[in-house]
Amino acid sequence: MAIVSRLEGLRKAQSKAGIDAMLITELTNIRYLTGFTGSAAVLAVSAQSALMVTDGRYRGQAAEQLRASGLEGEINLVIGGGDAQREALLLAFADAKRVGLEADHLSWSAASRWQERLSGTEVKAISEMVEKLRMVKDAEEIAMMEKAAAIADAALGEVLGILAGARGPVSERAFALQLDSTIRRLGAEGLAFETIVAAGENSAKPHHEPSDRQIQPGDSVVVDFGAMYEGYRSDMTRSFSIGGPPKGEMAEVFAIVLEAQRRGVAAVKAGATTTAIDAACRDYITEQGYGDAFEHSTGHGVGLDIHEAPGVGAQEATTLEAGMVVTVEPGIYLSGLGGVRIEDTLVVTETGATPLTKFHKDVVL
Repeated sequence: MAIVSRLEGLRKAQSKAGIDAMLITELTNIRYLTGFTGSAAVLAVSAQSALMVTDGRYRGQAAEQLRASGLEGEINLVIGGGDAQREALLLAFADAKRVGLEADHLSWSAASRWQERLSGTEVKAISEMVEKLRMVKDAEEIAMMEKAAAIADAALGEVLGILAGARGPVSERAFALQLDSTIRRLGAEGLAFETIVAAGENSAKPHHEPSDRQIQPGDSVVVDFGAMYEGYRSDMTRSFSIGGPPKGEMAEVFAIVLEAQRRGVAAVKAGATTTAIDAACRDYITEQGYGDAFEHSTGHGVGLDIHEAPGVGAQEATTLEAGMVVTVEPGIYLSGLGGVRIEDTLVVTETGATPLTKFHKDVVL
């Protein structure tokens, strides 16, 4: 993957923040900067050099992945126990006057220990420095996410008949298992997150955990799921009416959420703010009388994490740039009756957005 240029992006951010070096402890950020996928590592980056430390379990893997990323020789690699790792890191920071720590990922005690070890060096809490670099995806990252989304689309298409009752009654839990196993069989390395299948009254719970409740004709069913491919994730939600068109108030809710999602997707483009996208969905739902039933943000960034910057909500405005990847997922949830959510993962372009998730939005099963 095109990882080599990311260290220079980090160094520019460090210079702008007024620090000489940065200690990276968050494993997802280390993967982004180096390609290393192990479960234990620390990365030190200064203007002149970079050092990654890990333990003997990853001796071969770390070297191979740095080489594959084009970083062999660019990042010094030290393999050893805790004392050897700390000694190497302290040596890497020997000439630094100001060192940044990832404030969002270190505990108070861990940060305090680093403050003691780096006595005589100013330690600064730095928030989301690497995460902000991760917001704009390159072409290879988008290709990985496109593959993850295509796997998810295909998996849902393959098992949709089960949800419709083609093989007889099925529970939320059993359908989730069928969907999950199909995602893996079609080539995903894993799930993007724990699959949500919520039927009938359970669909009014945005993050319902699949249960043994049987899915029945007349139920509204929310299916929220994603695939992971080469570390990158997709996220999609579809809502269905089992056994025929939705009736009564639920028919109105399905129509409102579909239109709100259409408006939100139409608002996505470079230069738009995340608050404006939220408003495009939320204002319409509010105008239809269901504002209080839309109880979560409109979306979020997606990439190596299922939830990453930028957030798409009413509180914090981020101006979108081409290459950012966000979800748009309005919903209405009526306790005791049911709920509807429709979600797509979208790549921001200069003139609009390209959907990665492409499964149809037909309601009736």
